[in-house]
Amino acid sequence: MKPLEKPLTLIDEFKKFALKGNVIDLAVGVIIGAAFGKIIDSLVKHLIMPTLGVLLPGEQGYLGWKLAIAGKEIPYGLFLGEVVNFLIVSLALFIFIVKFLGWVMKAKKEEAAAPAPVPTKEQELLTEIRDLLKQGRA
Repeated sequence: MKPLEKPLTLIDEFKKFALKGNVIDLAVGVIIGAAFGKIIDSLVKHLIMPTLGVLLPGEQGYLGWKLAIAGKEIPYGLFLGEVVNFLIVSLALFIFIVKFLGWVMKAKKEEAAAPAPVPTKEQELLTEIRDLLKQGRA
């Protein structure tokens, strides 16, 4: 075995793996998911939680929500912000995956299960001719 033969095989295998459609689709999904996560994070941190901070007491809104135990501060407001963030992302994913994609898959199944169209007279004649030709060959 030649020394360069094994690395070239490894590179070829990597190219086949990396350029498969599934891997590229996964990469695109991860990138879009990260961007979506940033949008939801901004929505929670800049709109929802400050609105709650106005409605509920606290000097700095939810950022100022802290518990003091034995001289240590526990910033539970930040935690609540992350919980709200998680819930909104989870709800959005549920709606997209379960409801929207479920509806799309159901529509595709119904389309596939639809009865075949009735053949025209021409199609029936062509089918008969094909069958007769097959019988003549046998």
